[in-house]
Amino acid sequence: MAPQTGRLRGVELVVAADVDVTLLGMFGATKTFGPQKGLTDAQVVEVDGWLDRFVVAVCGPSPAQRRPADAKGAGAAGGLGFALMVLGGTVVSGIELVAETVGLTAEAGAHDLVVTGEGTYDFSSRAGKVVHGVAAVAAAAARPCIVLAGQVLVGSREMRAMGVESAYGVTERVTVEESMGEPARHLADLAERVARTWSPRPLG
Repeated sequence: MAPQTGRLRGVELVVAADVDVTLLGMFGATKTFGPQKGLTDAQVVEVDGWLDRFVVAVCGPSPAQRRPADAKGAGAAGGLGFALMVLGGTVVSGIELVAETVGLTAEAGAHDLVVTGEGTYDFSSRAGKVVHGVAAVAAAAARPCIVLAGQVLVGSREMRAMGVESAYGVTERVTVEESMGEPARHLADLAERVARTWSPRPLG
């Protein structure tokens, strides 16, 4: 949808979002992603209250006026999805858009293994995020999909239900603080270890 007023008149805003969460509430951005960013339960409630007041200030207090905050994708990027919707943007699946652009389906079918990644691989990964989308593409191509992550917070049964064969976390061998201190080195070490596990022949 193109904005009808101001400097954005006639501009089509397409929001490529990697999550389909709403902005507020039990299944909103703060509740879903706040704890993995370090927020306590009390802080989650407080931040969600800030966002609620922001919605009222921008849209108004009535349910009809607040509708953009309840739309899927409004909670993307800490609420940036909501802000762009208010400006007239239309939310689309980011992973579907990127997959189509780069020909991911064909690439997956042409290789033996599909590898994807995420900072924290947890239950929020089901909410339209990249891992979920890549795993779906891998499944359609009948290829195994594995995840490299900073930390893995789901068990093998849950990850297989998401279409992921195995997931490996940097924090399996180092602390969160150490992984954040030298992320590139620790990710490279993890990738090398996983490559040895999945390679059909010895490496090096």
